[in-house]
Amino acid sequence: MFILASIPIGIVLGLLLGGHIGAFASLRIRWAWLAVAGFVVQVLIFSDPVGSAVGSAGPAIYVASEVAVLAAVLRNLAIPGVAIIAIGAVGNLAAIIANGGRMPADPAALRSAGLEVQGITNSTVVADPVLRPLTDIFAIPAAVPFANVFSIGDVLIGIGIAATIAMAMRRGRQPSPGRAGGPL
Repeated sequence: MFILASIPIGIVLGLLLGGHIGAFASLRIRWAWLAVAGFVVQVLIFSDPVGSAVGSAGPAIYVASEVAVLAAVLRNLAIPGVAIIAIGAVGNLAAIIANGGRMPADPAALRSAGLEVQGITNSTVVADPVLRPLTDIFAIPAAVPFANVFSIGDVLIGIGIAATIAMAMRRGRQPSPGRAGGPL
């Protein structure tokens, strides 16, 4: 949910900066199908019936889905803002791979968010996580809607998404006549 909040933030920011939705709607995202497929796989493997069915293959499937999303992100590096998303995604993927296909979550962050790790989930408590600074060490407190834990990679992805949207909304914007830099 943390990353999803960056979409409306990016739209509002884009509008405040004088952009328009039409410019964003014309943004050409290559391999979007691959990113969507990766996200769908993650939703499925972290749901109880599918997660239980895949069992011990879950971590490998999670890593593969993250690699698919990262491949789609890298394919779009020419779009302004996407490089920030890529840095965050690489950080998350590094932490997940280094910890055996799971994203470690700090127990204190989980408590702060009012969460318990139960069943199959993308965040789990690990005794001594590798690359700890890249893991889910931050929390949106339980008193806030959509409380959850998140990583620095998630923050970068969120910033990158908001920036990408805002900059895309400003693409092709021409100054109005009479404004500084505009035609006279």
